Amino acid sequence: MSKKTAIINAQIVDPDSGRNELGNLYINGKIIAHIGTTPPDGFTADQTIDATDQILLPGVIDLSTYLREPGQEFKATIESESYAAVSAGITQLYYMPEPETCIDNMPLANLVLKRGKAEKKARINAIGAITQGLKGEQLTNMGGLKYAGCAAVTNQRQAFANTNTLRMAMDYSATFDLPLFLHPIDHALMGKGCVHQGAISTRVGLPGIPSTAETTAVAQIITLAEELNVSVHLCRLSASGSVELVRTAKQKGLPVTADVAAHQLFLTDFDISCFDPLCHVQPPFRSQRDLDALRNGVADGTIDAICSDHQPHEIDAKLAPFQQTEPGISALETLLPLTMRLVEEGAMPLETAIASITSRAAKTIRDRQGKLQVGLQADFTLYDPNDLWRLSTEKMLSQGKNTPFAGWSFSGRSSRTFVKGECVFIRNDD
Repeated sequence: MSKKTAIINAQIVDPDSGRNELGNLYINGKIIAHIGTTPPDGFTADQTIDATDQILLPGVIDLSTYLREPGQEFKATIESESYAAVSAGITQLYYMPEPETCIDNMPLANLVLKRGKAEKKARINAIGAITQGLKGEQLTNMGGLKYAGCAAVTNQRQAFANTNTLRMAMDYSATFDLPLFLHPIDHALMGKGCVHQGAISTRVGLPGIPSTAETTAVAQIITLAEELNVSVHLCRLSASGSVELVRTAKQKGLPVTADVAAHQLFLTDFDISCFDPLCHVQPPFRSQRDLDALRNGVADGTIDAICSDHQPHEIDAKLAPFQQTEPGISALETLLPLTMRLVEEGAMPLETAIASITSRAAKTIRDRQGKLQVGLQADFTLYDPNDLWRLSTEKMLSQGKNTPFAGWSFSGRSSRTFVKGECVFIRNDD
């Protein structure tokens, strides 16, 4: 017999349906059975959880995570990162391929998905590689990757051999109705840069990456998408010019979506002034003007989703001079807190912020979850807005401790997380 659970007295916020009200949520097995103030007929709860003063929101969907396994378990494992995810209210992770762990064939896709299911924490979804080994030359068997369960394809941040290879990839992925995730980078303009090109890079003497390294690539991708009449998703925008190009494309009715990493909404190139390698990210932190444009882009829907772009590293990866360190932030545990901080700072309404990591994120990848709806699987988190805490690397659950947000104070975090109707995390610490 299916287990029945009642979550009572919660502030239920579901941007997809426009719901923001005090109420109860009833679960029958894995499924949401009812949302309201009274239980459905014949429903007797086996377990009742009082969520007074807490917000019940759909499980967070993270569109970009580097889980490192198989091959880089010294950085992180699916086990460690899946647990870190649910501790932070994230119920779905999209596994990005990288050269060392390249999902370019069916057996590897099957392995990753099987490992994810075995952990029984956050759902693990694979994003396959567009080209063999992410080398930008030979296209993968995208039909086979889709059959194996890949939710989308990408060439990550690796360069295509030429524009025609990109064009063929866009055409081929559309044949299989497979979402195409593209990182807009003109590698020739990027060169060996490691920070935003501007006054700060000149002052500290680090090689810069101009904003045009991104905006020219965005323009190229949008032009090809319009010509081929295919949908594309632009990953990790960082420049104000990119936001404007996407806004114009959407106004023309082109099927273009975009996301931004949460850390890009809080830090700028000023934060690299002291050569802190924890602020070494790609794309780089840009100017305050860019940050403001990114925030406005999320607020007005130009940018569809906020993701973590989680890249856990071992300690040694950040112990060299700035430009010799590996880029990336361990970001699972700050995705939801940073997103809610945008609301506290008045950057956007609560519903918009939550939508950017739930329903809007889900739509970019054609995921049915990301909302609270009767009949859907019960993926959600209880968020306690009164839980005041400070981020400590010693208490992070991710295997990677590389975050520039250590020491930051936050008001609110997840107290419980449910995946498929099962409580997979309960906060019992500090």
